[in-house]
Amino acid sequence: MVKVNIQLLHEDARMPSFAYDGDAGADLYALNTVVIKRFSRALVRTGLAIAVPKGYEAQIRPRSGLALKHGITVLNSPGTIDSGYRGEVGVILANMSRDDYLVEKHTKIAQMVVKKVEKVTFRKVAKLGASQRGNGGFGSSGQ
Repeated sequence: MVKVNIQLLHEDARMPSFAYDGDAGADLYALNTVVIKRFSRALVRTGLAIAVPKGYEAQIRPRSGLALKHGITVLNSPGTIDSGYRGEVGVILANMSRDDYLVEKHTKIAQMVVKKVEKVTFRKVAKLGASQRGNGGFGSSGQ
């Protein structure tokens, strides 16, 4: 089991929580009430700082219910919190609906998934090896 240390930066901050046993994502909660204007975005504070262990990242992902019912999504999905970051976790929410959306204090706004990451090195080469797909992209599979 991976242990992630969390610091509450504000007395009203809530710890992330899992709604159900076996959930991959822990719910994150809004620290303050925020209005996100229609077709706009806002940084929503959580009041949390986290220490992700080296070799892992925390991904911030949208909540499917907010997306389907209200058009609210995480703009840079998934957002990445690197192991070296110690500042406050903020969630960039985008309102894709025609109506303003009220994020109330302590509302579930996103989910956080902690994932292992591999250390990679980049190597410059003169030419890449062939593959079945080649340089086809953006609809090259016929979809």
